[in-house]
Amino acid sequence: MPDKVIDASVAAAIAFAEPRANEAGELIEGSTLHAPSLLPYELCNAARRKSSRDPRQAKFIASGLRTALAANVDLVAVPAAELLALALETGLTAYDASYLWVAKSLGCELLTFDEQLARAARAAQA
Repeated sequence: MPDKVIDASVAAAIAFAEPRANEAGELIEGSTLHAPSLLPYELCNAARRKSSRDPRQAKFIASGLRTALAANVDLVAVPAAELLALALETGLTAYDASYLWVAKSLGCELLTFDEQLARAARAAQA
């Protein structure tokens, strides 16, 4: 099974049955998944935003969050000093740079639907 880093955009697509959920599922299929330890917080924040926008969906959203948090994803601590250096180097937020840091440190593919993060990941591989 290939190792891959999953970011919040891909995880949220699956968790909350977003339009790209099928694509996200195909991307992670048969993979060992890793993410920075902030992933649960980002998913929780996405669930809060979605629930605020559509309170009628709050139970569905909470259920998706619980399922996502129970998924087998290896959560990796990211050293703050290295994260800051990478964020400054790439122009990414510290949050996004943490996914890139994990992918670089493990030498594996970063799965994201965020185009700026995807560009930074491609540049890091070059």
